[in-house]
Amino acid sequence: MLTKTAVTDDQVSAVLAAVGAVHEVETLAGGMFATVLRVTLADGRLVVVKVTGADTGRMLRYEHGISGTEADVYRRAHRAGLPVPALLRVDRSREHVDGDVVVTEHVPGVLWEGLDLDAATTHRARHELGGFMARLHRLTGDRFGYPAPESGLSRTTWPDAFSAMVEAVVEDAERWGVTLPHDRLRAAVGAHRDVLAVVTTPRLVHADLWPGNVLLDVDHHDLAAVVDAERALWGDPVFELVGADQLGAGAVDPHVLAGYREAGGDLGLGDGTPGAGDPDAWARLRLYRAYFACLLVVEIVPRAYAGDWVAGYAATARGNLERMLDELGA
Repeated sequence: MLTKTAVTDDQVSAVLAAVGAVHEVETLAGGMFATVLRVTLADGRLVVVKVTGADTGRMLRYEHGISGTEADVYRRAHRAGLPVPALLRVDRSREHVDGDVVVTEHVPGVLWEGLDLDAATTHRARHELGGFMARLHRLTGDRFGYPAPESGLSRTTWPDAFSAMVEAVVEDAERWGVTLPHDRLRAAVGAHRDVLAVVTTPRLVHADLWPGNVLLDVDHHDLAAVVDAERALWGDPVFELVGADQLGAGAVDPHVLAGYREAGGDLGLGDGTPGAGDPDAWARLRLYRAYFACLLVVEIVPRAYAGDWVAGYAATARGNLERMLDELGA
């Protein structure tokens, strides 16, 4: 099982010496392999310290180097005026703690995941999330795939990058003894290489915009900030929809798409009903859903998930994978 790095108050003080004196340290819940701390500084400011352990032995390939990815996304997105925490410090020296450290401002708000919202408020939040996606996707890079050099999953074209991503998760599955329909998966990617090739500009994709990574303000439940950008990649904006609905396999939320269009973008999926819009966009979405389903299935083993929910979760992800491959004709 992935073990979070233990961090003492003295280590936190050393890491934050250039930011401010520490008054109080509180451990936050959540996060699969990072230790997340909320720190009150002596001057009253609140900051968040996130420590990703140095041991990568139980990470999937795409997860290598993700602390650097998260820091870079915050830096770029905040500079562009997007609602993400301001980056205050990055420490990958391992001088004070056995891991990589990202320090950001603390954004007031409450995680969407923990709220019981009525339908109207939920629709508004999804609309705002779609708008955020469209603005994020205006940020462009010069290579496709996962940017961290440690992952080795960056390429000059999207078809090459996505093929490498698929091969990486297949290798992860073999390493952890997880059975995947790898021949069908490879066949689907190969048969749709021309569809992937229409994506010629690497755009910044958060890739993990489920409600557990979205902060809403306490009073009105408007979108306050997006966090946990460690799984971001440069690629096709359509990929964003998979991270936002990780067990989805059918229609795409129309409120997200409406917010995206209102912010000046178009993902080519019409109103989100399967069959509406551009068939090529739907084919790409199915490829990304198949890939993401593989990630969900494989990560269960190294993360040692436990509980009554695991069997149903795995069955849903595997069912989605088979459904996507069937719909892709693989």
